[in-house]
Amino acid sequence: MNQKELKKLRRSDLFKLLVEQANKIEQQQSEIDALEMQLQDRKLTIENAGSIAEASLALNKVFETAQLAADLYIENIKQVAHDVTADEDNASR
Repeated sequence: MNQKELKKLRRSDLFKLLVEQANKIEQQQSEIDALEMQLQDRKLTIENAGSIAEASLALNKVFETAQLAADLYIENIKQVAHDVTADEDNASR
């Protein structure tokens, strides 16, 4: 509505328009609040996904290190067993 049309309206009509606008603003504010909550939930989901991915990478590094330590331990055990066998063979000769 333009200014000329608004000037032609009675006070009661203007009041009705004002109430309608206030109701519309209230409804839109409620929608904004709901959308902001959804946005916050999505941000938390994204942050948690990032945290989970980071934790997964860190855990993979721990497992890799543990595997390397286990492989080294097994290799050392094999070497010790080989040395003991060699010493027994030398002692029996």
